[in-house]
Amino acid sequence: MLLFKGSRDQLLAPLQAVCGIVEKRHTLPILSNVLLEKNGETLTLLATDIEVQITTNTTTSGADKQSLTVAARKLQDILRSLPEAAEISLMFEDKRLQLKAGKSRFNLQTLPADDFPRIATAVGQTTQLKITQRQMRRLLAYVQYAMAQQDIRYYLNGLLLVAKGSDLIVVATDGHRLAFTSESLAENLTPIEVILPRKTIIELSRQLNDSDDILTITLTPTQASFAFSNIELISKLIDGKFPDYERVIPQNHTKSIKLNRNQLLQSLQRVAILTNEKFRGVRLVLAPDSLKILSTNSEQEDAQEEIEISYAGEALDVGFNVTYLLDVLNNVSTETVELRLADSNSSALFLLPDNSNFKYVVMPMRI
Repeated sequence: MLLFKGSRDQLLAPLQAVCGIVEKRHTLPILSNVLLEKNGETLTLLATDIEVQITTNTTTSGADKQSLTVAARKLQDILRSLPEAAEISLMFEDKRLQLKAGKSRFNLQTLPADDFPRIATAVGQTTQLKITQRQMRRLLAYVQYAMAQQDIRYYLNGLLLVAKGSDLIVVATDGHRLAFTSESLAENLTPIEVILPRKTIIELSRQLNDSDDILTITLTPTQASFAFSNIELISKLIDGKFPDYERVIPQNHTKSIKLNRNQLLQSLQRVAILTNEKFRGVRLVLAPDSLKILSTNSEQEDAQEEIEISYAGEALDVGFNVTYLLDVLNNVSTETVELRLADSNSSALFLLPDNSNFKYVVMPMRI
């Protein structure tokens, strides 16, 4: 039975869209597969890892109905290796999928579509909102680097998404730093707070375009779905209590300096070379009209950078993990950043002069 006939890219593009979440090694072998469902002239592709599910489709010819699962990576690798202009066909016979392209033939084993697990559609109260892909992509870029990785506090291994009034708020923290930003939407939203898994956020960032095309987000207490372009991404949520981000963000830091982002970034990169490899600490020494950045390591090596600034307040000496400082400077694109400090035991607050919705907090460290 003919499953698909058309150009290589007509099948490769939707396959690449769903393949990102497929695990190479999984306890359930069928989860290494992609589900192909032909229904008339529509071929639907679906992949899942049980936590996240992505669906997309492409057009083909014929009016048949057929469904099967096949190794996702193998099919993707075969398609990638074929010439760009190749015309291909997929035939399903005797539990095997045959791919033909010119004089090339590939026969792949399949597993039954009925055995393929799908995420059931959630029931319960829903909050739906619309935002452009560009807006959402920017929101995620501003905070996702602050998510924890494999933390025992599982609720930190993800991103908090909050619908509040007409604002969509996103927050990420690993317990050492916190990134916050928000976007005002045209509509009043049904209030909800959900924690999206790290894998969902990374996949969403990869898939979203820098365009004004609409992304429709549907949130329930147990599930989130994202519909955009020709793709639907459904994700289970992390069940847990996210830290109170409003309490973490300092309100009255009095020492404020404006810095050229690129100059600060390059100074920190140079000083970071001679930090202790384990603790990665740097000292920020603030004095009238001067910010010094200092580092030392266990081999008695040290580095110092000095930046001229406009500042007339009290002197201050405070330590931070340089990685956390570099992360924020690498993930915002403004020319200037504002740094607010209080004392040597208080966190640092980074603000953007042209975006009042962004806040980044870094806890201090003893050096």
